[in-house]
Amino acid sequence: MNNSLPQILKEIKPLDKKAMEIAQSRHDELTKPRGSLGKLEELSVKIAGIKGEAAPNIERKAIVTMAADHGVVAEKISNYPQEVTRQMVFNFLAGGAAINVLARHVGARVIFVDMGVMGGFEPHPTLVCKMIDFGTQNMTQGPAMTRIQAVDTIEAGISVVEAEVARGLDIIGTGDMGIGNTTASSAICAAIIRKPVAEVTGRGTGIDDRQLAHKVKVIEQALAVNQPDPDDALDVLSKVGGFEIGGLVGVILAAAAHRIPIVIDGFISGAAALIAVGLAPVVKDYLIAAHISAEPGHRALLEYLGLSPLLNLKMCLGEGTGAALGIFLAETAVRILKEMATFSEAGVSGADSTSAGN
Repeated sequence: MNNSLPQILKEIKPLDKKAMEIAQSRHDELTKPRGSLGKLEELSVKIAGIKGEAAPNIERKAIVTMAADHGVVAEKISNYPQEVTRQMVFNFLAGGAAINVLARHVGARVIFVDMGVMGGFEPHPTLVCKMIDFGTQNMTQGPAMTRIQAVDTIEAGISVVEAEVARGLDIIGTGDMGIGNTTASSAICAAIIRKPVAEVTGRGTGIDDRQLAHKVKVIEQALAVNQPDPDDALDVLSKVGGFEIGGLVGVILAAAAHRIPIVIDGFISGAAALIAVGLAPVVKDYLIAAHISAEPGHRALLEYLGLSPLLNLKMCLGEGTGAALGIFLAETAVRILKEMATFSEAGVSGADSTSAGN
């Protein structure tokens, strides 16, 4: 499949309704009261529609964790210095971060991608270099990136997924690392959802009330300076986004084009989902919201996208940690669909349709 954005957009198709109907019919015959497994049932039927298979399989699992720096950190909107982005990537590569632990637990491979980390990296066997620049520009002074760079970030994400599809891929999760990226995500969220900045801005790395008020003002300034067009997703990404956010947009679009379920992590992945859906509205049906973050903007964007999160663990780490847990639940859901016996297979009496009681 071509790595260009226009071509990928042409390849994204609606869910397979027939596969979903067959999957639902099987669920209704499994040895349990109908609907008793709640969201797990809904999830397996959705995955059937995404993959176009009434009995979908999930074995080959991957999480793409993209890292980049943000020029807006010059406005002192984080408790952590910019160099933490680079230091955390080294931690990822050494296997010592939360995402490493969770990915190992659920049996998912993790692809770490440098989209634009200050300082860069020497070649490393487990780091994919797709650097656009050494971080974005300070969006309070002008656009975070050019429109051409925005397209480049998306196409970089597409190429990462194409490589993983060639290796074999049944489901993909999204993750991020970048000091300052909750600021960019809040700006994207406010622009597209058209909500006041204060309603979609949270504490990120644990800032206090004074810092939060400052962060809100910084985002309001960035939006006032750049005037992103909420009806032009590329305009929003280029003016107030981040390189890793754009990369995740590409991951989402390419996965949808290949009919691969996409488990989105937290707020930053959600911001990428907003951009992706702005470019291709049908992509919304391919998204699985792993959890709801402690960031207020995440709740707002999930409601906007019509997505119901699988978990609420008060997480706000990013990295793909929530996505790892979501992948586990997705695999569990399809195993239930495929491996549980029906009433007839098990020789168990079904519900008595003539009974008025329980």
